[in-house]
Amino acid sequence: MSVLTKAYFHDEAAAFAKLEEIVWPHGPSCPHCGGMERVYDLSKTRLGLKKCGHCRKQFTVRVGTVFESSHVPLHKWFQAVFLLASSKKGISAHQLHRTLEVTYKTAWFMAHRIREAMRSGELAPMGGNGKFVEVDETFIGRDKTKKPKGQKKGRGYAHKFKVLTLVEREGKARSMVVDDLKTSTIVPILRENIDRETRVMTDEAGQYAHLSRDFEHGFVSHGKGEYGRGEVHTNTIEGYFSIFKRGMKGTYQHCAEKHLHRYLAEFDFRYNNRVALGIEDQERATVALRGIVGRRLMYRDS
Repeated sequence: MSVLTKAYFHDEAAAFAKLEEIVWPHGPSCPHCGGMERVYDLSKTRLGLKKCGHCRKQFTVRVGTVFESSHVPLHKWFQAVFLLASSKKGISAHQLHRTLEVTYKTAWFMAHRIREAMRSGELAPMGGNGKFVEVDETFIGRDKTKKPKGQKKGRGYAHKFKVLTLVEREGKARSMVVDDLKTSTIVPILRENIDRETRVMTDEAGQYAHLSRDFEHGFVSHGKGEYGRGEVHTNTIEGYFSIFKRGMKGTYQHCAEKHLHRYLAEFDFRYNNRVALGIEDQERATVALRGIVGRRLMYRDS
């Protein structure tokens, strides 16, 4: 039997019941005033409808989430979340459009709403005593506002978007878009996001030259053909970038800078909730659904 035969993937009432179970594990709560003691069920009037006895306002489990005001049936949202959460290299809006039988514009916006739900917003420092965090940067897309001087079209990296990623070995990843790769830009980010007792591993890039002032720092010289000396390597983060690049170039192909942070959130989310950490596809989709609250995204803002 396929996982997609679950009732909440096809039946609207089952989808509402499942989402209420995920969003309201301790019972319905009003998204307007937070009241829980007096919530009345009006589902005979409209599927999933509730009324708060405190503020007297009506609501459904969609209110205050990325699903609010969407005309797409909730069971199709469940399908979209599962497909995006379980596809290792992502799934294009065109594929969602064909699979879910919605317009391309709707599928594109659904995907961005789901990516918004996947953003963790975690601020706790990574690593710790005896742990390793690998740091590296990559380049993606093309910033049309920056044309490299003295270079032919398509050569060099000055015109590309810069992505900085931190990966804790056997742990999680954290990625962000940065304006440049200067030491003055990179080092403060590392100080803010990495525990001082962590062993930090990088390549020989100049921006990491003085990291030993803040962390125990090891680096490999890729330029000399060196890719590892025992525990000193960046193979973990290279593996992360391999999946990220295949997804961005093979599946999504084009990405504007204003959307890049959501694509990074998507790849970070799947990496941070991967099978190696004991999280299978269904559980990963459930984790994504727990992140929908308070993340409403308007089309004009996307």
